[in-house]
Amino acid sequence: MPSELRSGLRSSGTEHIFKLVDRLRLTWLLKRFPPRLVHALYVFVNGFITIALLSLLAVLTGTTFVFPSLGPTAYLFFFSPLAESASPKNAILGHAIGLACGYGAFRFSALTYGPANFHHGVYWPRILAAALSLAFTGAFMVLLRINHPPAGATTLIVSLGILSMPRNLTIIEVAVVLLTVQAFLINRLAGLPYPVWSGKSPVRST
Repeated sequence: MPSELRSGLRSSGTEHIFKLVDRLRLTWLLKRFPPRLVHALYVFVNGFITIALLSLLAVLTGTTFVFPSLGPTAYLFFFSPLAESASPKNAILGHAIGLACGYGAFRFSALTYGPANFHHGVYWPRILAAALSLAFTGAFMVLLRINHPPAGATTLIVSLGILSMPRNLTIIEVAVVLLTVQAFLINRLAGLPYPVWSGKSPVRST
């Protein structure tokens, strides 16, 4: 790989992708296509593999191993894997916080106004559940120093009654763990120092 290209990749934080290309003996990609296109291909292939495997598991088991907020989590894992929000700790605990707050808001609104079922349109129980779930999720993530934006989608999925059964919540968290394990293996294969648990420490506010 030319030294000029290697230097540019290092400065853009994508050098690990091209180390993987070297390791797999696919350097011809770098000769035929621009680095940005190879980077896009890396995100495309890994996003496809990780979600396809979970989708296959969902089909085989008849369970909800695939849900919308897995998409942005997968994107973080492969687009900015060394970001604080992409660490295993933030992904796993972030979604767990979202699930807990979403379920709590769903149950509270059901007890107060009746079930906030997703299929009944916009009405007060649904509005209350959505607002409470997102508010509590954001607050707890700040208090616990957890940063994972896709958890905001997870909490709404639960609080709106889309997936709100306790069994579904367990499956959702297991799916997050499985996706995280896949991301760990793929990023380590690429030679990236992807963390086992905690990534960069969050900056403390003064």
